Amino acid sequence: MSDLLANVSCVAVDGRAVLVVGPPGSGKSSLALALIDRGAVLVGDDGVRLEARDGRCWACPPPHVAGKLEIRNVGLIEFPTAEAPLALAVRLDPAAPRFVETATPARYADHTVPEIALYPDAATLALRLEWALRLHGTR
Repeated sequence: MSDLLANVSCVAVDGRAVLVVGPPGSGKSSLALALIDRGAVLVGDDGVRLEARDGRCWACPPPHVAGKLEIRNVGLIEFPTAEAPLALAVRLDPAAPRFVETATPARYADHTVPEIALYPDAATLALRLEWALRLHGTR
């Protein structure tokens, strides 16, 4: 069984998928692009397919836009893609708390995944996501 999520971006960082959730225009694709520039691999932009595999939730490229990432004011660009187990969900939220001790459990494709909120408007957003994955992501 698989679920198709729309309006999300997802990248694989060191073989672990991070789902980026937020309203349109919040910077999901820009964050994915910044992470790709730092060595991440695109799973999906503006959509991701989640499937249960080996007792885990896996993030896979969506069939309709696989390998495409929209760079605002530039266009659709092709990137290599990957599949990876979902380790963390990040919600872009201007009201994100300043300090987080633990991630909040969230449900995706009938699996519990840690989720944290990040303030979206910061030059260090990609770095903060990588640290969130280190501290809060599942292995």
